[in-house]
Amino acid sequence: MVVHSEEEAYKLYNDYAIRIGFSVRKEKLRYTKNGVRQREYVRSKEGFPRDGDHLDDKKFKRLQTRTGCEASIRFTVTNGEWKVTHFNSNHNHELAKPEERPFLRSNRKIADAQLDCYNTVNKQKLINVEAGDAQSLVNHFKQKQAEDPMFFYAIQVDQENRMTNFFWRDGRSRIDYNSFGDVICFDTTYRTNKYNMICAPFVGVNHHWKNVLFGCAFLLDETTASFTWLFETFMESMGNQKPKTIFTDQCQAMKNAIRVVLPDTCHRLCLWHISKNAAENLPRHYGNPEFKSRFNKILYNCETKIEFQSCWDALLRDYNLVGNKWLSTLYENRERWCSVFSHNIFSCRMKASSRSESTNNVFQHMASKTMRLTEFVHEYEKASKNMRTEELEEDFRCKQGTSFQIVQNCGLLQHASSVYTRTMFKRFELEITSTLGVTHQDVNSDGVSFTYEVIEGGGRRVHVVHFNSSNNEITCSCKMFETLGLLCRHALRILIVKNVTELPVQYILKRWTKNAKKDNVVCDHTKSADANDEASVTSRRNELMRLVYEFFTRSAATTRHTEMCKRKIREMIEFVEKDMEMLSVARDDGERENSFVDNNVSGDVEKTNCSLNNLPILDPPCVRPKGVTNARMKSNLEKRKRKALKDITRSSNSFSF
Repeated sequence: MVVHSEEEAYKLYNDYAIRIGFSVRKEKLRYTKNGVRQREYVRSKEGFPRDGDHLDDKKFKRLQTRTGCEASIRFTVTNGEWKVTHFNSNHNHELAKPEERPFLRSNRKIADAQLDCYNTVNKQKLINVEAGDAQSLVNHFKQKQAEDPMFFYAIQVDQENRMTNFFWRDGRSRIDYNSFGDVICFDTTYRTNKYNMICAPFVGVNHHWKNVLFGCAFLLDETTASFTWLFETFMESMGNQKPKTIFTDQCQAMKNAIRVVLPDTCHRLCLWHISKNAAENLPRHYGNPEFKSRFNKILYNCETKIEFQSCWDALLRDYNLVGNKWLSTLYENRERWCSVFSHNIFSCRMKASSRSESTNNVFQHMASKTMRLTEFVHEYEKASKNMRTEELEEDFRCKQGTSFQIVQNCGLLQHASSVYTRTMFKRFELEITSTLGVTHQDVNSDGVSFTYEVIEGGGRRVHVVHFNSSNNEITCSCKMFETLGLLCRHALRILIVKNVTELPVQYILKRWTKNAKKDNVVCDHTKSADANDEASVTSRRNELMRLVYEFFTRSAATTRHTEMCKRKIREMIEFVEKDMEMLSVARDDGERENSFVDNNVSGDVEKTNCSLNNLPILDPPCVRPKGVTNARMKSNLEKRKRKALKDITRSSNSFSF
């Protein structure tokens, strides 16, 4: 091929690279006395990192992306014509998928036409708000369900057909929940619409330690009935896959609902809220730095029940707080906020529902006092899309290379770098480097099983580590792996001493790896595979839809793959119909076939808990009181401090010379 400028040459190769799935880097440029003679472009993964690059602070933070890829192109310039004289199409690495190509370094650009299209689509969405707010919301949900078969929404109405509570989530949230639904943060701190309804998002943490949205609800009140309906609806939308831990604030109605709907889930209270309540209920003591330090140790740093009880009793005795009503109530609920009572339950080692609050904070800034519910849902979708784009970009970066390692040629670090995401690898690397300050002492051994006492330098706390050399099983009394899913510095110290160079497979938690979402499909094994009842049919249909959801998404990226997908689906439909005809004949001949499904079985993939009539759904009955803002609801102590500050400011402004 021949082009006529360096810009055209670069564009020619870069366009080809983007279509294939790799990024381009400018390389050698040769001159003659008359100008450019040759220009070479290579794959961005060409070459290898130089020795000592990890010592450079700036380069230390970069990924090791060089793999020695030989793909390249060379243009030779003759009489103003740029002609291709060399081309190598060999790659030694995985190419970017269609959805990942916008993150390629040489493809990071947005055309004006794309911006105009994005703005036009969002304006068109808001034109749909022609009916009442509630009915427009229902219409929007129906449209989303037509676009996304896995979209789920549920609405409660009162006797006058006015909306009271509603919940929604899209298909991607369902897939995310399969991978990261073991820990949920649920917070009802903010009211972000003109009806004074409570915004209640369900938030988790993904494999990059970032927020992930599982769905959102709006509630008219904070009663046990409302929370029970919401948790039941949420569980139904997620295939009744129960979380291991749920974090909430201190709310009796919420506690009652969780006890009914999620009896086997560990219910943890937000320590941030407890700290705020302590400042309000114990103002004289909480202002004392020593008291606050000892109280915070009870909240965050106790590792055994004995240590917790000792610190608690000493605090009450030393500050004459025995019989304090608030502390007595707090002690009665100690199993819900003190981590020593749930050390064997996975919780991402979180101490509060701050993730949910941070998400609410995002909602607060995008909402206004007069915002319609439909407008808020649109803003939620935009925020959710941005979060997923960040996750996709981080997935792409994890695939492009491995992180630089502080300690070179360490087997455990090299193995961890190949399996963990960048963020989780950094947390693991911190534990590895912290083993330098850990000492150990062998207290028991039979040649196969070993018991060690481990102490961090300068500390008094002794950790007990048990190690079995026959299967590399290891446990530590700090319970970091049980609660976080990463081995602690105490266990890693013993693995290093025992010359273990790779992480034992049983201690690599999939949710923290680069392949956290790969082949992760939830199957309902609680029911017979041959059952013909409606619930089983719906469960199997949902399972199939979750399985092919990502396949459909990728196939829709190009016309060629879309047509290929449609052709294969038609072939499968014909195969299933023929097989069902054969089963039907066999059944008529007296052979019972339990796996046959009646075509008349009713029930949509996703149900909508709405009114049973065709009347339009009316707007919520509660109108925002005058003066209510979108801000997080303040405690009485915060309100008093705010009032005192205003009084001081007013006095200062009134002073004159």
